[in-house]
Amino acid sequence: MSDPTSVGPGPTGSPNHGWTPKLVALDIDGTLLKWVEGAGTTHEEIAPAVHDAVQRVLDRGAHVVLSSGRSPHGMVRIADLLGLPAEEGDRLWVVASNGAVVFRYPPLEVVHEETFDAAPAVAAVLEHHPDALVAVEERGVGYRVNRHFPLGELSGDMIITEVDEIVAGPVSRVIIRDPNATADDFVALAEKLGLHGINYVVGWTAWLDLAPVGVSKASGLERVAEELGLGPEHALAIGDGRNDIEMLQWVRRGVAMGQAIEEVRAAAHAVTESVYDDGVAVELDRWFGEGRG
Repeated sequence: MSDPTSVGPGPTGSPNHGWTPKLVALDIDGTLLKWVEGAGTTHEEIAPAVHDAVQRVLDRGAHVVLSSGRSPHGMVRIADLLGLPAEEGDRLWVVASNGAVVFRYPPLEVVHEETFDAAPAVAAVLEHHPDALVAVEERGVGYRVNRHFPLGELSGDMIITEVDEIVAGPVSRVIIRDPNATADDFVALAEKLGLHGINYVVGWTAWLDLAPVGVSKASGLERVAEELGLGPEHALAIGDGRNDIEMLQWVRRGVAMGQAIEEVRAAAHAVTESVYDDGVAVELDRWFGEGRG
């Protein structure tokens, strides 16, 4: 396990002693929300300890940024559950779609979006997994899908659409899901295909996220940090998935959730408790707990 007290390298010559994050980036599923055992979805509720810890971050004047693979409309309810933003009139910064979309809330206003031509990559994956499910966000409504995804895996409505139409134009993110395959199957396939010119992330099962090249949660968070006049040396991030790795490496202190796979844990500076033991609260209380500051 990584050293739980390690901050990370920080800027040259800058001591770790006395460091406190000014920006806290939080993944959602498996980090803020507990996984439903045996299902590809999470409980849409925030543990009281986590809610209170996030409020202490805000009380100390640090910025909280939600950073998720979810589409924007799937994230605003989580912001509401956390009490974000804290003050009426404030607006939250949010990194969505694995960094391809950055938006403010409330109201939901997309301020930056990266798009790409996903058709060639989708066709290549479907050659090997012809029965796979494909989805692209239909903003404010849900997703356009070739067939229905398992219950609870996508937020909003599912609009049945032919694959060629789904990827006919530029998109910010494509989801490919094969309930009959495994995550290892998709890792091997992505390595075999190469998927040149795009980024890909394999999820908790046979779930493949395709995004524009160079786009990740780290690139989205960097854009938000610049808007706030901050840099990676000011930031703490917590996550549990492969799509969190770049973000955990970009920040001054990247923390993996206790239940994360070894690949994610190895990329982090530290490992906190699992989502089932309120690992986010444990980590945040190191820096913003009662009696600190």
